Amino acid sequence: MSTNPVGARFYLGTHRETWLRDERFRGVPLFISHRRLRDRRRLPRAITDWALDSGGFTELSMYGRWETPPEHYAQAVARYAAEIGQIQWAAPQDWMCEPSVLAKTGRTVAEHQRLTIDNLLELRTLAPDLPWVPVLQGWHPDDYRRHVDAYTRAGIDLTREPVVGLGSVCRRQATAPMHALIGDLARQGLRLHGFGFKTRGLAHMHHLLASADSLAWSYAARRRPPLPGHDIAHINCANCPTYALRWRAEMLAGLPAWHQPAIFDLPERSAA
Repeated sequence: MSTNPVGARFYLGTHRETWLRDERFRGVPLFISHRRLRDRRRLPRAITDWALDSGGFTELSMYGRWETPPEHYAQAVARYAAEIGQIQWAAPQDWMCEPSVLAKTGRTVAEHQRLTIDNLLELRTLAPDLPWVPVLQGWHPDDYRRHVDAYTRAGIDLTREPVVGLGSVCRRQATAPMHALIGDLARQGLRLHGFGFKTRGLAHMHHLLASADSLAWSYAARRRPPLPGHDIAHINCANCPTYALRWRAEMLAGLPAWHQPAIFDLPERSAA
């Protein structure tokens, strides 16, 4: 298997599902939450690649459990794959391990890890043709290493997965322990997707990731005045295509040795 850094494929996070059919985003991979799509009677036909977030942080923070049955989630993702098209992968109904989420659920990190694996296995049984990806959860670096071992015991070889999500890191991604962990996992052959990476985290670790997503542009735009001439259209640029694309271009240009590989450009793994 290849252990060389491959550089990240960057998914631009958005709250606007209509961007999937917007010509301005052709060739710009997008990252969208199930919570944005689930109640839509009509879905856009995608002209660009995209990946699906399950919306787990919001759901667990609100209810302390998954209210959405796996059967309903699998049916929804099957609909997205058929009607939207170009979906690259879908996150399972994973269980985040931030202290605030653990306090809400009343469960331990180990329980969240077990439930994350159980859900992936169930979704792959319910809808084996859909592109479900495993997600690593934890809080301390050794938690993630134990989760890798738990996947192995469950019969899932993460080194053979096209993408492995790395959860519960969005506020800690630029720290030395997370950098060391991501480097260790990448050297083991895991093709990691960094959920919710900020600019600083991408600058430090994009070369160790297979892909990453970010909505950081929207959070920044919500706290700043709109772009010149945009004040007529909106009070801020938190959902502004021009702002999002400008942020993306500037961010990518500022990262060393960045490239935007297609999924099929990533190095193949050996069968061994």
